[in-house]
Amino acid sequence: MADDEEEVGEEENTNNFGSYEGDRNEKRERHGFGKATLSNGEYIKNKRHGQGIFYYPDGSKYEGEWNDNVRDGHGIYTYPNNDTYEGEWRNHQREGTGTYTYAATKAQYTGTWNNGKRQGSGEVQFSNYSYVGKFHENYPKGKGKFVFKNGYQQNGEYHVTTTMPEEDSDAQPQVQYKWLARDVTPIEQTKPYDLDDEQAETDGTQELIDKFKRKQLNNQKDNEILNRMNIDSDNNSPEFQLNTEIGDTVDGNEDNDENRQENDEIPGEEIYDEEP
Repeated sequence: MADDEEEVGEEENTNNFGSYEGDRNEKRERHGFGKATLSNGEYIKNKRHGQGIFYYPDGSKYEGEWNDNVRDGHGIYTYPNNDTYEGEWRNHQREGTGTYTYAATKAQYTGTWNNGKRQGSGEVQFSNYSYVGKFHENYPKGKGKFVFKNGYQQNGEYHVTTTMPEEDSDAQPQVQYKWLARDVTPIEQTKPYDLDDEQAETDGTQELIDKFKRKQLNNQKDNEILNRMNIDSDNNSPEFQLNTEIGDTVDGNEDNDENRQENDEIPGEEIYDEEP
């Protein structure tokens, strides 16, 4: 939001305060049926500061901390399509640690953000599996793993390739993200050590035997798991669904509400709580 942003229906006459939606007379005075929203929070030099709620005309809403009239600190942003982001903000952008939830699929990204984009370590959770790895400029890059609820994980890495269109020299480069699977391994299940457990006093021989038998069984099942898991990217594979969820199918372009942070110049309504 710009510093000179006006609320919906803001009066030029400074004696009238708060935001107003409704009928006016020929002098632009409040006249007839309308709704006024008054702020009860704290301002510093006429700028938003502390805890507050701001409603945008497009239906989005921000509830959280403000500093010097911008979103700064912890806050929750609800987008017009009901996607939500809850986490840290800096200078109106997602910055630090936060969780973005896709309303349509209930998928969630939890991790670090930089200047409004996924950057660093993160995890995308789906209904039956999750992806854990590194992200760069909003997209997965480098080593990672798909973790499945059946007790297995697919290890690999995302490779990024950039190509320039041959015919149009002014066109933006096309970025493609391809998942290259390396292997499938069982998910390590770690049991906490209990001092009161009588079995903890044993020499662990039987545990080693059982572990060896499980390893043999798992090795036999690996080929079956590999056959069921689609290594090459297609419309049914987990990596395709990951790319689709975060907006990347072919050229890495996003067209969803997650990147809608450009409404800062649009006037809206605000409700403030007192600064903690």
